[in-house]
Amino acid sequence: MSSPLVNKLVALIRSTSSSLPQDVLKAIKSAARKERKGSSAAVVLKTILDNCAIARKRGMPLCQDTGTLTFFVDERLRRKVTPAVIRKAVALATEKGYLRKNTIDAVTGKSYDDNCAEGAPVLHYVSGSRESRGSRDSRPTVTLVMKGGGSENMSRQYSLPDAALGAGRDLAGVRMCVLDAVQKIQGYGCAPGILGVCIGGDRATGYEVAKEQLLRPLDERTDKIGQTEIVKLEKRLLKEANALGIGPMGLGGKTTLLGVKVAARTRVPASFFVTVAYMCWACRRRSLQI
Repeated sequence: MSSPLVNKLVALIRSTSSSLPQDVLKAIKSAARKERKGSSAAVVLKTILDNCAIARKRGMPLCQDTGTLTFFVDERLRRKVTPAVIRKAVALATEKGYLRKNTIDAVTGKSYDDNCAEGAPVLHYVSGSRESRGSRDSRPTVTLVMKGGGSENMSRQYSLPDAALGAGRDLAGVRMCVLDAVQKIQGYGCAPGILGVCIGGDRATGYEVAKEQLLRPLDERTDKIGQTEIVKLEKRLLKEANALGIGPMGLGGKTTLLGVKVAARTRVPASFFVTVAYMCWACRRRSLQI
C-alpha cells in the first residue's frame, strides 16, 4: 500500500502530465486570437487547445512523450521527499498509465519500464521555491517539470565570439545567438515554444540555469526583477522571433514563441557561453506544497 505522500506525488505527476499551467494556456489562447482565421497557424493552435481540454477532462497525458521528469524539491523536505519516495511515485504513476515507458539505457537499449534508473528521474534539492519566495505562505514545495525529447533536441549552446554569426561578447552577440537558434529550430520541437536562456556560466551550469528559466510564469511581473537590460532583451527577442514568421509547427504565422526568459551568471575570462533551452508548447510544470 502506498503512503499518503507517495499518493500526493502520483497526483502531482498525473496533473502535470494532463493539464497545462494557466499562464501557458492563456498564452496559447491569446496567440490563437492573433492568427488569421482559417490559417494553418490558427488550425494548429485550435487543435492544441482542443487536445489540452480533452487531456485535462480525462486526466490523461496531453502528449505521448511524457518526457524527462525533473523534480525541484525544497531542501527542507530532504528527509521526507527522498529519492526513494520520488522513485516509488514515478513507478506507480507509470504503472497507472500516467507516464509512458520512457527511460532507455543509452548503452544497451534496455527499457526501464518503471521509468526509474540511475539519474532518472532527475532530482534537485533547492533552497526555497519560486512559489514561496516573497509569499506569506512559506510551506516547502515540490515542483515537477516534464520536458519532451523533441524540445530537448532543439536546445543549443554557443561560445562567443562566434565568427560565423559575427557575434561578439556582448548583449548584441547574445541576441544574435538566440535568434540564430530560433531560425535553426524552425517548427521542430513542436512550436510555438518557450526559450530559457542563460548568459554566462560554464557549459554545465549554462544548461541548468537555462532550464530553470522555464519555471518562470510567462505573465510574471518582470519590472520587479531589477535587471533592466535583461528585461528589455527578453521583450525584444520575443518580438523579433515572432516576426520571423515561422509560426506554429513551422507552418507560418505570427506565433513562433510564447515567451523568452533570460538569466545571467558570472563567467571566467576565457569563456562566454550563451545557452538556449527550448521548451515546446507543452510546458508541463506544476507545484505541490507539503
